Amino acid sequence: MRGIAAIEAALTEIGKLPADSIDLAEAALLLGALDKPSVDLAPYRAHLAVLVEAVAESIGTEAERIDARAQNINDVLYRRFGYGGDTESYDDPDNANLIRVIDRRVGLPVSLGILYIHLANAQGWPIAGLAFPGHFLVRLDFEARRLIVDPFHAGQPLEAGHLRDLLKQFQGAAAELGPKHYAAISNRDILLRLQNNLKARALQNSDPPRAATILKRMTMIAPDTPETWRELGMVEAHVGNIRHAMTALEKFLSLAPETKEAEKAAALLKRLKGSLN
Repeated sequence: MRGIAAIEAALTEIGKLPADSIDLAEAALLLGALDKPSVDLAPYRAHLAVLVEAVAESIGTEAERIDARAQNINDVLYRRFGYGGDTESYDDPDNANLIRVIDRRVGLPVSLGILYIHLANAQGWPIAGLAFPGHFLVRLDFEARRLIVDPFHAGQPLEAGHLRDLLKQFQGAAAELGPKHYAAISNRDILLRLQNNLKARALQNSDPPRAATILKRMTMIAPDTPETWRELGMVEAHVGNIRHAMTALEKFLSLAPETKEAEKAAALLKRLKGSLN
């Protein structure tokens, strides 16, 4: 696949799919290719296939144990192929681009988590990303057992005590671990979380045009997510793209007409329309 338009068309089609039908790794490669449209994705798809095959070849009779399943993935992803969390340059945007993660063998929790989920799914092993704040985690399920692992730290298994400490690290000493922190999120939400890292870096670097670019990508893969349209409208208004801002805010209002943010969005939309008169 070559060219921005072709990549965007593929992502728009992904946006029409049910969340469970989205191929996480393929979608992440396409999102990464928007910043590297001349890159041939075939070698990256081939590498993913090699990873999958390596896990399949390492499976023994112990694969009926959930901890053995995690160990199989850990041995392949982290030990054999050398992937790991980027602790030295965590905020590097390359860490949220799956193309560059494969090139460099380092990434963010969510980008490594996408690889982890891809490998488990390919074996038919139930797995999900979790709605854990600040640090993406994955959960393997098998019969009555669940195992939560940290893809950023070589697939380290996490018990309740580890999760409690991690939660307090991100949300303060008063934070309490609850059922919502064990809740699975959809494939679409995982991709949004991946892109949200890039958006946040752009805003931190005072680069609203880049943030708008990322938000547009997010609307391609999640066209029915109101908050993304609202944010896009706000950023576009900030950089002076009035008509684009109006379109995004109108879409937000069509998706979330009764929210608290709707009044603010409607007021901004009215001001923007007035500025064109």
